[in-house]
Amino acid sequence: MFLVSRLRLIVLVTVTLAATAAWPASRIKDIADFEGIRENQLIGYGLVVGLQGTGDTLNNAPFTKQSLQAMLERLGVNIRGADLKTQNVAAVMVTANLPAFTTQGSRIDVTVSAMGDADSLQGGTLLVTPLIGADGEVYAIAQGPLAIGGFSAQGAAASITQGVPTSGRISNGAVVERELNFKLASMTSLRLQLRNPDLTTSRRIALAINELIGLPTAEPMDPATVRLTLPRDFDGNIVDLMTDIEQLRIEPDLPAKIVIDEKSGIIVMGQNVKVSTVAVAQGNLTVTIAESPVVSQPQPFANGQTAVVPRTDVTVTDGAERKVAVVNESVTLQQLVDGLNALGIGPRDLITILQAIKAAGALQAEIEVI
Repeated sequence: MFLVSRLRLIVLVTVTLAATAAWPASRIKDIADFEGIRENQLIGYGLVVGLQGTGDTLNNAPFTKQSLQAMLERLGVNIRGADLKTQNVAAVMVTANLPAFTTQGSRIDVTVSAMGDADSLQGGTLLVTPLIGADGEVYAIAQGPLAIGGFSAQGAAASITQGVPTSGRISNGAVVERELNFKLASMTSLRLQLRNPDLTTSRRIALAINELIGLPTAEPMDPATVRLTLPRDFDGNIVDLMTDIEQLRIEPDLPAKIVIDEKSGIIVMGQNVKVSTVAVAQGNLTVTIAESPVVSQPQPFANGQTAVVPRTDVTVTDGAERKVAVVNESVTLQQLVDGLNALGIGPRDLITILQAIKAAGALQAEIEVI
């Protein structure tokens, strides 16, 4: 068994060094996730007390008033029919992420956000709040003083607000009460999910894993999924296999894509973008009108009046100095950018030119506008 473990380690190091020397590759753990190893979202509704008059107005937030009444009744205080006017309470939503394999009794951070018309949660304390998951079960209990990243101050004629005083966090503010029923070590098969689905990348991952183990352990199911099966004579469990696999390095394959943000004018082009032979010309007609009025004054002792004489300067730029550029076939991304920059093209004009080249059928890439 010791010899088999050493042999597997030698193969792992050899494959990793060979891949590193061949190309700048990425680890599998950086481009894919193992099924079941993920966070789970939790949510809860609660009350924050101890505010200095910056809480909800009970007349404007009936849910806060009802929650306050229900809480006090559970504590043995009957206030039915009473006219509540406190502004030291705020209704909040509490959210948290439950990490994978978190054990009972562990603590997690929570985020608290106001729901009503509270001005600030500064100085408040969250009361006991159950946090439920998507299945409706309670997985954690949150409580504790809030830490606020912003503040708000005002006077008779001016006010200032910095940050968001109606949202805060409680570090280690929730105690995990229920564990997720997922036993990773007892599994014999598992799926690997690619973060950027691609057929070539999926196949490369499977080939690298099979070369490491020496058996057809991995099988690409689709562009986003690779299925792993624990070999019958493997001296370990699925966790040992995953530990060896996530350190393997492969070269992810990327599609030829151009992403354009119309709002900000940002353009991102992938490495595999290619252009067929095409001629590009760009010119704009710019008319500039400048008003420079001149004050006309009469000569001394003359019978005249001071007057303003208008003077207008009109300049026309037709972009005649810009020439037609020929982009050769199968140029690289750097050559494409250099050629378009030589025309004096800005980001906004570049967006239009790329779309025009695509419409002409000369751009071998997908354009995605966001």
